[in-house]
Amino acid sequence: MNEIAVIDQLKSCGIDVVLSLPCDKNKAFTSELYNYFSVVDLTREEDGVGISAGLALTKRKFVMSIQSSGIGNMVNAMLSLTRVYSLPLPILASWRGVQNESIEAQVPFNSRILGLLDNYDIGYTIITDEADIPKIADAISEAYANNEIHVILIKPGLWGASADTNIDYPERKASMSLNISREYPQPVMKRLDAIRCLMSNIDDDTAVVSNIGVPSKEVYAVMDRSLNFYMLGSYTQATPIGIGIALGTDRHVCVIDGDGSLLGSSVLPVLASLNLKNLTIICLDNGTFGSTGNQMNQAYSVSNIEFMARACGIADTVSASTENEIDDVMKEYHEFIHIRIAPGNSLSKNLLLSASDIKERFMSSIIR
Repeated sequence: MNEIAVIDQLKSCGIDVVLSLPCDKNKAFTSELYNYFSVVDLTREEDGVGISAGLALTKRKFVMSIQSSGIGNMVNAMLSLTRVYSLPLPILASWRGVQNESIEAQVPFNSRILGLLDNYDIGYTIITDEADIPKIADAISEAYANNEIHVILIKPGLWGASADTNIDYPERKASMSLNISREYPQPVMKRLDAIRCLMSNIDDDTAVVSNIGVPSKEVYAVMDRSLNFYMLGSYTQATPIGIGIALGTDRHVCVIDGDGSLLGSSVLPVLASLNLKNLTIICLDNGTFGSTGNQMNQAYSVSNIEFMARACGIADTVSASTENEIDDVMKEYHEFIHIRIAPGNSLSKNLLLSASDIKERFMSSIIR
């Protein structure tokens, strides 16, 4: 059974976490993963890049298992996060658009994927049949040894016929309600004010992930510390990075995210399903895309991100709008903290740290 042979390759590399978004061609393989690994079920491949980065920062061994078309959703994050910080990212990609592909829409992107990988200097290995399976461990080992992205393209012929899998579905009957009411005053604090208050409540043992752009500059200006992971790129990936770090350590992890990036992500259902008790997502919500000029987004007056988090299954959410309220909510653990603030950026300067500096000192501090 080739599915088990591939799993044996992963086990031989010490893999213990698989980030999965299934393909019709590899569904039997996907079903087997749950018997051997801790599986994180993704809703979008790009979020897997951020979660992988967090796992890599804590030296966990993982692979992503996706359909090759998902690589198109991942390219910017792979280059602006994985490559910029020199992190490993082995990817098992069920290769669509080739080998008698029957779905027309799979062909335009996937039939040209080798050109894309070549263009961005991303390594790849092609698995055609059973004789190629030992190459999988070699490719994964290369990704970890060289701290690089490596895509393992698995042709559908390896899996044979795309047979239905037997899934034991649990009872789905449920009673659900969303009982939440909030009165919000006109926001007075700006992001820098909120960050000062938040960082004064962070204990020495807590890891902090700060969002791209001005938020990272402001966290750096307020309280630079080795357990801060500053993002330099990869829009929407702050919370996924925090998820990966929280999966890889028993430390408390706080993510200082923003309304714009959470509106652009599909990670909240993933966060809810994992039910991590050492991770707090803090949404600093000014209703704008702050780092690009404070242009209003849907959170300003239409969408409520705390309510979105609740609807996605995150039960432990709280809201704050003042320094005293922030101090109060930070006294106890919460999974999601929604802080409404006024638009406006400080004049905080660029970080005097390279990606390598950020990574190396964070990893030296996060590992106990």
